[in-house]
Amino acid sequence: MGKQRSHIKIGVFIAGTGHHVASWRHPQAQADGTMNLSYLKGLAQTAERGKLDMLFLADSLSIDPHSHPNILARFEPLTVLSSLAEVTSNIGLVATASTTYGEPFHTARQFASLDHISNGRAGWNVVTSSIPATGANFSKEEHLEHGRRYQRAQEFVEVVKGLWDSWEEDALVRDKESGVFFDPDKLHELNHKGEFFSVRGPLNIARSPQGHPVIVQAGSSESGQQLAAQTAEVIFTAQNHLAGAQAFYRSVKEKVASQGRLPEEVSIMPGIFPVIAETEALAQEKYEELQDLIIPSVGLKILSTAMGGVDLTPYPLDGPLPEIELPESNAVKSRSQLIKEMAQRENLTIRQLYKKVAGSRGHHIFIGTPEQLADRMEEWFTQKGADGFNLMPPLLPEGLELFVGQVVPILQERGLFRREYEGKTLRDHLGLKKP
Repeated sequence: MGKQRSHIKIGVFIAGTGHHVASWRHPQAQADGTMNLSYLKGLAQTAERGKLDMLFLADSLSIDPHSHPNILARFEPLTVLSSLAEVTSNIGLVATASTTYGEPFHTARQFASLDHISNGRAGWNVVTSSIPATGANFSKEEHLEHGRRYQRAQEFVEVVKGLWDSWEEDALVRDKESGVFFDPDKLHELNHKGEFFSVRGPLNIARSPQGHPVIVQAGSSESGQQLAAQTAEVIFTAQNHLAGAQAFYRSVKEKVASQGRLPEEVSIMPGIFPVIAETEALAQEKYEELQDLIIPSVGLKILSTAMGGVDLTPYPLDGPLPEIELPESNAVKSRSQLIKEMAQRENLTIRQLYKKVAGSRGHHIFIGTPEQLADRMEEWFTQKGADGFNLMPPLLPEGLELFVGQVVPILQERGLFRREYEGKTLRDHLGLKKP
């Protein structure tokens, strides 16, 4: 794949105090991290110092009392990225925006604005909101069914891209002498009429520096992969081991090719949850320290949800998982079964089991030294399990500072990662052409 694969791509998924569910309780954590702008600016600057491709902010549109602490109270992502654009100059800025509860015109305008404000560093993580309760915040009695959410998403993205093409690059002449502000031949109405949307256009903002902000997608279901193959330029995914990552990688790249696109136009970036220290034993200790901060009722709630709603409160935490009937539900049945089998195979108590499940929400947990992490990343990259990684530090800012200070230099030394930014835009970093 030529130059495209010479460098590992690295993004960092910024989540308040860190991705570990109990990170906020750690003595080093900035407990109000999700709502502390100067703290978030510091993280963005650290990531840029490490020459990372992008930083990423997730979002959701509903919460409940059991939500992850980083989700309960946090900034709206586009607002905060506009602020981070002011204190950085190279790193890509990617935010999540839902196609289920949003309008294409608003979304197109917001991301075009961020692209202008950041001089071409914006990316849109396209999601179809998966939490049924979200509908109640948007005057909806019920949540759109999975397949319909993806149909809506497909049309939504198509409309947004059409709106981004409203103005040609040099349409705004602004000639004071002649009094010509713009060339009307270079302004285009969209006139879209589809199943879900009717949008006339044009968009009321000039064509953005990247032409189109970068499109990111994170669905791993069959419909999610299909949408990604048609539209995505970056794919975030949860993969636990190399063989599974390679199978996903092959499957998506084939789907991309079948859409008439070049496989190298899509970067696959699995999440990685790295716990790093000078020795493996110290890293393990650091991980256990975080695990011990999980409040049992929270751990049980997460385990119960992952097992389809089984109530484990009557059983002793330090006893084995009881012989229970798993609830009938196709959606989580395979996951519940996997957890049950893991408990039996590894002879885990309920406490040990919830710690395993609560820690990283299914992403690849890495525990070891900077050198070992560089080895793991190199292996996945060279063996085509990944084009890069989305870092999910369990504890921030410590996890990001260690990665930038200790892992990045090893990857640079091996010629696997850039020493300097070669371009200015997120498309430049990812080796993507301008539409």
